[in-house]
Amino acid sequence: MADVKQAVTSPMDTSMSAAEECDCAPTAAERRRLWNPITRRSALAIAGAGALALGIGLSNGSPAFALTYNPDDYPTWEDVERARGDEASKQSEIQRLEDMIAQLKRRVEETTAAAQQAADEYYVAQQAFYEAAYRADELQSQADAQAEIADTAATNAARVASQLSRTGGENTSLDVLFAGSAANADELLTKLGQMDKLLAGSETIYAEAVAARDSAQKLTDQAQVAREERDRLQKIAEEKMIVAQNAQIAAEQALADEQEHMVTLEGQLAALRDTTSKTVAEYEEGVAAKQAYEEEQRRLEEERRRKAAEEAARKAKEAAEKAAQEAAEAAKNNNSGGGGGSSAPAPAAPAPDGGEIKNSGWARPSDGWRTSGYGARPKMCGPSYCGSTFHAGIDLAAGCGAPIYAAATGTVVYAGYNGGYGNYIRLDHGNGVGTGYGHIVNGGILVGYGQHVNAGDVIAYEGNTGNSFGCHVHFEVYLGGATTDPGPWMTARGINTY
Repeated sequence: MADVKQAVTSPMDTSMSAAEECDCAPTAAERRRLWNPITRRSALAIAGAGALALGIGLSNGSPAFALTYNPDDYPTWEDVERARGDEASKQSEIQRLEDMIAQLKRRVEETTAAAQQAADEYYVAQQAFYEAAYRADELQSQADAQAEIADTAATNAARVASQLSRTGGENTSLDVLFAGSAANADELLTKLGQMDKLLAGSETIYAEAVAARDSAQKLTDQAQVAREERDRLQKIAEEKMIVAQNAQIAAEQALADEQEHMVTLEGQLAALRDTTSKTVAEYEEGVAAKQAYEEEQRRLEEERRRKAAEEAARKAKEAAEKAAQEAAEAAKNNNSGGGGGSSAPAPAAPAPDGGEIKNSGWARPSDGWRTSGYGARPKMCGPSYCGSTFHAGIDLAAGCGAPIYAAATGTVVYAGYNGGYGNYIRLDHGNGVGTGYGHIVNGGILVGYGQHVNAGDVIAYEGNTGNSFGCHVHFEVYLGGATTDPGPWMTARGINTY
């Protein structure tokens, strides 16, 4: 389950007000309803319904994830001890244990399959939305360019007509006609069209202006249609994202349940099947030892990850402090040198969205070098798939297992598998701004849905999952849900990703 909170207008998105006017993209009320957090266990029921909608069910036709047993029904070791003393009870208990074990395994398989399918559908919907948003932006840019041409051509036509009238000595009517300034090409062309006859030499310019105006209108109409399609696809993508995150939570919970109960159930089953003199207590001790070992291994792995994250954060902090110190020394040397250099800091470049520049609060998502930029690119194909011809983010490669940092403070709204992105994290930073991180190594996601992270926190490790041709992080920036070029966006916030 996840959400994308959108409100910022960008070259490839729609503003909140526009979304509410056309009733296409989710409204604020829909967002509050759809994105109400749920617990991991309640996600099982939601994902079960989603699995049925996807056509995933049990082989016997019963509902997916239907629980015949729950942990309260699982036998105790005392139950196993009692059952061993009676053959009928033992066989009954063996059958019950086998059913429980099969149910746990089946639920993991089904929730995993549902999560995979839901994530693949989310990825397809997500890419369709991005492409539609880019198409709408391109059409509007072309319409704006044609409108500018029309304005220029109309102004030129009016000037030519007025000049010709003066040359011919009949300037009174035209001087009056063009005495006032026209607001746009339409107004000028209307005035020119009111003339009984265009003076020689201005007909061609007039025709060019009319053609540009008509082209601008046609492109504007197409852009409006494209925006409506974009908003429709955006709503679908966001709904698919919610289903995919719920399915991911359900799969994780099913796996956790299996890991929690499977060792004990299998140990109890082995004790009931055993015809030797080995006691139930010995089996129980063996299970306890195995569980303790596995718990210790999990603790050691968590400790390893924690230390790696702390070390990466320490190095990042040291690098930032060193860069700041070098910049300060360079500025001091420049100011103290001859030539009357100014002591005032250089002005910051304007933000792409026109907003206020903030050099704090953002961090580079990777220590690696850029291997691919944003925008159109040649199709690259591997043994089993081909990459997209439009790259919706930038690729930064620091090496397999290198840390991935949160680019800004925010909340995790998606964490899990996502089609061509492989393992993927999406963060919501508020005010319609979000970031995405793809191709994370298997087991390398360190955060979960709903978790708060700070800028510079290690949230994952680089990998080669999904449609990837080498270990790196695919980094995206979202404005209103649609992608924008992360390079200028980060540069305007004091972060160099080039």
